[in-house]
Amino acid sequence: MKTMKYIYGFSFLMVLAISISNAHAQDDLMDLLEGDKTDAQYESSAFKTTRLVLGQSIENPASGDMLFMIQHHFGRINEGAYEFWGLDQATIRLGLEYGINDWLAVGIGRNSYKKTFDGFMKAKLLKQSSGARKMPVSLSYFGSIALTSLKWQDPDRDNLFSSRLAFTHQLLIARKFSPALSFQITPSLVHKNMVPTKDDKNDIYATGFGGRLKLTNRISMNAEYFYVFPDQVVSTEVDNSFSVGFDIETGGHVFQLFFTNSNPIFESGFITETTGSWANGDIFFGFNISRVFTIVQKKSYKY
Repeated sequence: MKTMKYIYGFSFLMVLAISISNAHAQDDLMDLLEGDKTDAQYESSAFKTTRLVLGQSIENPASGDMLFMIQHHFGRINEGAYEFWGLDQATIRLGLEYGINDWLAVGIGRNSYKKTFDGFMKAKLLKQSSGARKMPVSLSYFGSIALTSLKWQDPDRDNLFSSRLAFTHQLLIARKFSPALSFQITPSLVHKNMVPTKDDKNDIYATGFGGRLKLTNRISMNAEYFYVFPDQVVSTEVDNSFSVGFDIETGGHVFQLFFTNSNPIFESGFITETTGSWANGDIFFGFNISRVFTIVQKKSYKY
């Protein structure tokens, strides 16, 4: 019953986001037909791509665009020369994201960590603007479902489909302070249907902090940190996820090169299952490569 409650809740939020995006689309159409009387100036491109580093950024693929993303982590650097400082190992996620319209995007992915499949939706609720219509921040809702497909390891527990599910809900609150500086706060809730012990919490609360500093027209430095509130994950030694790296834009591609203490590449994983410590050298070198394909060409109208 608890699993169905979360699935129904996720479905309700998706329908709500679609309704909001349709309302926005109707407002945009009226502005187009009647002329924009608000003279609002909207901020754009607070971040280079849909990921700040590991976590979601406020950005969506443009309407009708498909984004193909390769996310790759090598092994721990402190494993030394025998493992070629982690380069002999790999964790990878392949993902697709699609912009349904200017306000709503959906995506799917497959992560080699615990053979996890994930699906998500991200809806823009507010957009930073100045002029007659003032809004100090951009706000999006992100919701995802992750399914672990590992062979069942515990013969003392029933192998239920619901036991393999985890849900993540996030609010993405971002502000572009200048063309060179953007900052984002990400309050997060991760719900796991099954946890290792009775002392572990099914609902895990965390807050992410991240930012982007533009260095040149094509290069920026990004960093993010997710703080997990104490006494929620107690059966394993979990550290907070911290990642820092660089975005490099080359035409239709964006390369993100970074260092992180997190091995998982999906939200419920790196927020609640990061076991690496920067102080101990448990650092993974990784990269994201994103490529945009236009699936539906936007129509242009003449009046």
